[in-house]
Order: sequence, then C-alpha cells, then structure tokens
Amino acid sequence: MSLFTDPNRIPENYGLRIAGGLIAFFLIMKVTGLVEHVELRALNIVILVSGIYFSLKKFKNTHEDHLNYFRGLVTGVATAAIGALGFTVFLFVYLKFLDTDMMQFIKDNDPMGRYLNPYISCFIILLEGVFSGLLVTFVLLNWVDTDEPAQEG
Repeated sequence: MSLFTDPNRIPENYGLRIAGGLIAFFLIMKVTGLVEHVELRALNIVILVSGIYFSLKKFKNTHEDHLNYFRGLVTGVATAAIGALGFTVFLFVYLKFLDTDMMQFIKDNDPMGRYLNPYISCFIILLEGVFSGLLVTFVLLNWVDTDEPAQEG
C-alpha cells in the first residue's frame, strides 16, 4: 500500500494535496504578477475546504460509511496541519533563498513589516493554516453526516 491508498494515511494524503494546491496557486499568482494582491489569498480557503472535505469523505468511504464526530475532527485538523506545514516549508525556502526581494516587499508594505522575517512570517502562516483548518473542519462536520453517538440505556 502506498501513502495515497492507505486508509490509515488519509490526513497525509490529502494534506499533501492541499500543500500542492497552495503551492501551485502561489506560483500561478507569482507568474501572473498577482502575488502582491493580498485579497486573493482568500481563495486559499477554497483549496483548504476542498482538501478537508474530500479527506472526510474518503475516511467515511474507507471505514464502512462510519465517521465519528471526534475522529472526523482529528482527521480534518490533521489534514489541514499537514497541508499548512507543507506549504510553510515551501514558502520558507522560497522567501529565504529563492526570492529575498519578496520578503523585502512584505517588510516595506505590511504595517508590522519591520518586525517580520522569513521565520516569523512562515510561523504565522502555519498558525493561520492550522486554525483555519480547525474552523473549516468544525463547519464541515456540522454539514457532513457523522455517526450518532451510542445511546446508553
């Protein structure tokens, strides 16, 4: 079994897909000259929502149509965290070694720019990704069918 077919590796599988989507979107923005339009970062949520949704759906399909709420929460947040970590590693390498002019642009144009460096910037993006993933997972789990809690009695 590979990482992409193992039902116990769903967060890694879809987290890497999220990271790939975010990296591709970033590079498209860079090539088209739109990377400086911060508002377009809102489209990252589409990639995140899609990745988490499909990871929850895959979990349910590979586990006999069962999705416990808390297991779904763990799966969704882990998927988002892996995706955010993958993108953050790429972005750190990009800002630190490949395009130092972009880091200077951020410093010059962000209100808190004088306090930023690639380490802090990437840490903030990682936190943003994990907490966005938590919120997205919470919302999706209230929309996706999960198992009813066992009734004692």
